[in-house]
Amino acid sequence: MSDTRPPSSVDLGIYGKQPASDGLHHIDRLALVASGAWFLATIVFFSVAGTGAGSTLGPLRFVIVGLAIFIPIALIWIAAIALKSSQVIREESARLQTSMDAMRQIYVSQAQLSATTMGPNVERKIDEIVKAQQRAEQTLTHFATQRPEDGEHQGDAEDQAEIQPNLDMAEPPVPKLATTDFLAALNFPETADDTAGFAALRRALADPRASVLVRASQDVLTLLSQDGIYMDDLSPERARPEVWRSFADGTRGPTVASIGGIRDRSSLALSAARMRQDTIFRDAAHHFLRTFDQTLSQFISGLSDQDLIILAETRTARAFMLLGRVTGIFT
Repeated sequence: MSDTRPPSSVDLGIYGKQPASDGLHHIDRLALVASGAWFLATIVFFSVAGTGAGSTLGPLRFVIVGLAIFIPIALIWIAAIALKSSQVIREESARLQTSMDAMRQIYVSQAQLSATTMGPNVERKIDEIVKAQQRAEQTLTHFATQRPEDGEHQGDAEDQAEIQPNLDMAEPPVPKLATTDFLAALNFPETADDTAGFAALRRALADPRASVLVRASQDVLTLLSQDGIYMDDLSPERARPEVWRSFADGTRGPTVASIGGIRDRSSLALSAARMRQDTIFRDAAHHFLRTFDQTLSQFISGLSDQDLIILAETRTARAFMLLGRVTGIFT
């Protein structure tokens, strides 16, 4: 059977066939040398010192001599076996890690070459994000084109044109966005049937401050999904609420470094490579980071410590932690 692995790929065999050994293992050779040295040393010792001339011990004298010779040799070989087992475990762990890294690299390469190679889960998540964006935009368009019914101002087109410049007919200001809606929108709807999530998303998109961050987050999450990076797969280390408040007040450096709680090496490496190679991704990421910083500064005064804990668990905040560590804003 021909080799179907891609060129320059890493061998995926975890328990693959090992190369035939052309001799004893070096640990076995050391054990043999140590055993032989001890055996010769004990023979020389008993030859010079003797085994005693008394008759009290009798036949036990030979048992004691045998134990003195062979027990240390047995301990030497037990130590050799333990060392070999430890080495095998390390080699298996290294092959397993190499296999996992290679499988992820192959998957990402296939996903970038053709959209048809993406699995059903990837396509489903991307479709849900796109549908959510289309629904939100349609809802905003519907709201923008609606006019409240007012019987006192109904008439022909000329009357409406005369009334429209009147300042009394100005549209009422947008209601203040509730904290729960703001946090729910930053996490985005869980599924296509999450009606409460879509309702919160619509209200957030209608808010001038929150809408900019929601759209920037949506763009970044969509771009990250193209590399197989999903916020639900990340488990960030939680920073204390006072650290978030310090960051919103402009503090930078080691004091707020705990905010960058994403430690997934694969996601960090893929994001860093994308930042270097893809100018669209880089511009979107920098725009998202600036927008998150500005929006957090605007909303921080109205958020309790519990709200900040919920905020840190949203998909938007996780993307901020990931990209913030990649760009080094927490150092």
